[in-house]
Amino acid sequence: METDLHRRKRKILSQATSERWMRLFEPTMLEQVDIFLRELLVSSSQPVNMTDRCDYLAVDVVGHLAFGYPLNLQTEEARRGVPKGMAMNGTRINLYLQFPEVSMLETIVRWLGKKETKKFIKFFETMIQSRLSQDKDANYDLYSLAADFYNSEGAEGLSRGTTISTSMCSVFFYLSQNAHCYQKLAEEIRTTFRHGSEIRSGQQLTDCKYLRACIDEAIRMSPSSLAPPWRTQSYEDKGREPIIIDGHVIPRGTEVAVSLYSLLHNEEYFPDAFRFTPERWIEPAVSESEEKQAARAVMHRAFAPFALGARGCPGKPMLYLEDSLSTLWYFDFERAPGDLGHVGEGNPGDKWRRHRVNEFQVFDNVTASHDGPVLIFKPRKDAHDDLGKKN
Repeated sequence: METDLHRRKRKILSQATSERWMRLFEPTMLEQVDIFLRELLVSSSQPVNMTDRCDYLAVDVVGHLAFGYPLNLQTEEARRGVPKGMAMNGTRINLYLQFPEVSMLETIVRWLGKKETKKFIKFFETMIQSRLSQDKDANYDLYSLAADFYNSEGAEGLSRGTTISTSMCSVFFYLSQNAHCYQKLAEEIRTTFRHGSEIRSGQQLTDCKYLRACIDEAIRMSPSSLAPPWRTQSYEDKGREPIIIDGHVIPRGTEVAVSLYSLLHNEEYFPDAFRFTPERWIEPAVSESEEKQAARAVMHRAFAPFALGARGCPGKPMLYLEDSLSTLWYFDFERAPGDLGHVGEGNPGDKWRRHRVNEFQVFDNVTASHDGPVLIFKPRKDAHDDLGKKN
């Protein structure tokens, strides 16, 4: 029954993130991206923590996608506690997943956090009631597809926004750390498009191979979810051979998983795995040897930052579209000076092996949590005039 429920919910979510639905939703998404750009313009030459800004953008977008609801986190402070509330809830759930015995303290945990919990529940009730007051088909949103699921999908849909925020922050971090990648991507975007307003889904964006390579490499190095994708071979699946891993027979009903972080940093699949190398995703202009073709095929099969199969994330199309921001068309950016410029990096000698300075640090919180990077944005020529006209 649980599998059937997941299948039904996934079918609905997949419709809301399909290519057709994304085309219908794209104008709304681009409106939110424009707000993101204008807020960067207001903050130009000042340190900006991209975790906060990307959280606000991502949750605003998903608020519209889920319920057609204007959260306005980017421009108003009233609801900016929503991403932090979701992160705290993720911490609680992750703790129970790792240490099930601790779940016995749930009553106490809920009592300690009852004030914040009430605020969080009231927020969702307000959002849902606002949508219920409208016609079912008033907006291109998840509710119009899944009215019967609105109670369960609200929080799940918004939490999906935090995975988009992580991917965006990862891209900003690695570009700010790798000058040659930054310059190459900036050149691609600024020569492909005559104006920032042209950056939207379509063939021109599809042809930006280095942009897609930078996104894929960033989410490989710092995936948006670190939770192991647990799988079980059902007792009912008697027609198949038992699972054998490294010579060990895995009894039916046993949960097995591979750490996504370990998989995505396995040197056998991704040579020089801890180096940001978008070029690994670019198909060569000349034919490769059979050995290299086989290695490339294995690399693509191992690339599973969103999980695979029935449990794979249905929001991938939205992630790639939203990550294709026009920021580099309107702005140059660099790390903030001093200590702020090191936010998000690893610390040399860290006893928990978070020692790689050039790696964006993400933490297992069901969806990944993080801080930074902190960047300085400088508007390019005509950015003030172009973005000012959109007010």
